[in-house]
Amino acid sequence: MRKKASEREAVRRLVGAATLARKAARAPYSRFRVGAALGDGKGGIVTGCNVENASYGLTLCAERVAAFKAVSEGRSGFTTIAVVTAARTLTTPCGACRQVLWELFGDILVHVENLKGESLERRLSVLFPLPFDSSSL
Repeated sequence: MRKKASEREAVRRLVGAATLARKAARAPYSRFRVGAALGDGKGGIVTGCNVENASYGLTLCAERVAAFKAVSEGRSGFTTIAVVTAARTLTTPCGACRQVLWELFGDILVHVENLKGESLERRLSVLFPLPFDSSSL
């Protein structure tokens, strides 16, 4: 299914915002800088970058930073997330990020891209089948 020009432009704006957010990443250990941008489909964007910690388990991925920032700002209605890395292969959100994204935003569109311009789009339900959520309780 082909996207409309306006949908393609919205994704390009998210990729641009995620690319910019990536520059703020704190990644002194892995050197793996990631930027993420959530879009609400109406032009609203919330960004995040990964923030590493010497106690590795306390590190936060860019996707969760953006998600928690959106919640802390009282924002909702997000339909798409763009994730940008410099990796040679495309990097989808980790399991913890998929869980948080599902819990907070449901079956959003996930667009991943690297700095070479390679990209992949999938619904979160494809990347995260059989999720654990409130229906599991």
